[in-house]
Amino acid sequence: MEPGPDAKSIVITGTTRGLGRALALEFGRLGHRVSGCGRSTDEVDGLNREAGGRQHHVVVNVTDPQSVADWARKCLERDGPPDLLINNAGMINRHAPLWKVPLEEFRALWEVNVIGVFNVCRAFLPAMLERGTGVIVNMSTGAGVRGFASIGPYCTTKHAVEGFTKSLAEELPEGMAAIPFQPGVVQTDMLRSHYGERAADHPTPDRWAKVAAPYLLNLSSRESGQSLRLPAVK
Repeated sequence: MEPGPDAKSIVITGTTRGLGRALALEFGRLGHRVSGCGRSTDEVDGLNREAGGRQHHVVVNVTDPQSVADWARKCLERDGPPDLLINNAGMINRHAPLWKVPLEEFRALWEVNVIGVFNVCRAFLPAMLERGTGVIVNMSTGAGVRGFASIGPYCTTKHAVEGFTKSLAEELPEGMAAIPFQPGVVQTDMLRSHYGERAADHPTPDRWAKVAAPYLLNLSSRESGQSLRLPAVK
């Protein structure tokens, strides 16, 4: 569907697979303007083709502040400040006890899952603050409020996302929101790495997005600072 006069401007990181891809396509189907990013040129090109040229997805490394700043500038010039900014890009560690996780792997998770969120917020927030409206959704998970064996580094970063987002919510003016969002259990590559064959028992990203997209579009300043979880998707 072509964006109409009531279309919202939506920015999403990590749109080349999983939840980010499904959300981007569903937001587009609902008639909103979508800008996204990922790290694979082939997957970015494929998504742009699937979206029929009505969305803008580019290659961006969220751990690189200059790359993020350049991307944000182009998004803002084209569509103005986002009405909804979703920090979705993330990664999980290979299963291992914390003391056996290589430092390089722990650092990589921190760079993507936490520093990436920080970089994106820094790049888009000034324009959103100048306008005085907008909702920032930072993807969390049940691992952001409790611990799980074998994925300690992932849990650590998601706890950080919860704290970062709730702190940001305290700093935003009335009319804006920052929300840590738990999407629930969805059949993604990340879930398969943790659940194995049991991942097939859960909804696909496309089915999940049919529920998640309207839910996210309805978020407002009333929910700022609250840890929210999507109701179960059948």
